Amino acid sequence: MKNISDQKKGFAVVELFTSEGCSSCPAADETIIRLSKEFPERVYFLSYHVDYWDYIGWKDEFANAKFTGRQEKYAGVLGVQSIYTPQAVVNGERELVGSRENRLRELINEELKNDKAPVIELSAKENKPGNIAVSCHVPFSEGLLLNIALVQRSAATNVKRGENSGRKLNHCNIVRDLETIELKTDRALQLDFKIPSGLKAEDIEVISFLQNKKNLKMIGASGIGIVK
Repeated sequence: MKNISDQKKGFAVVELFTSEGCSSCPAADETIIRLSKEFPERVYFLSYHVDYWDYIGWKDEFANAKFTGRQEKYAGVLGVQSIYTPQAVVNGERELVGSRENRLRELINEELKNDKAPVIELSAKENKPGNIAVSCHVPFSEGLLLNIALVQRSAATNVKRGENSGRKLNHCNIVRDLETIELKTDRALQLDFKIPSGLKAEDIEVISFLQNKKNLKMIGASGIGIVK
């Protein structure tokens, strides 16, 4: 099965940097859940759980230092003095507090009016138990980064300690793994991802997106479910 992004329509990649240890984040997580239902097509939501709040009493099981590093790179190119949660980044070029739902909606609608989106060919298959084989191809263009994210569609956590103690937190499109590849040739790329423990192929999807290496601006994106 293959998914090809529409060259004639705009798109939006919304990246949320969040943490179960931050009392300001649940509102942003709920915002992303609502917007993902409102924009089911051509908008790709990615929730990155960062690890720098783990020390205050609750270790976020989805947190990854790699995602903190990604947020730090955005801070450098976007001129943000310090990283924070909840932060949303839209198409790699505009950032805001992730719970500002109306402003996020405005930015998404603006991006959907744009017409620049190169074709991304993407396929994903569970080729053996617990393993996802992903194939991705885009026409070669120097200076681009291809990102491929393994995304858990949803989750709910009962937080027992820290700032959100006693709350049940809902999440959507949680990034469980992310591979970033600098494009150097025009060829199909093959990658393998392990299905996280406790999940099945139907619980996850793959989202791929292209970025300018220098300024991290998004060039195109595509998403697909897993074929068994």
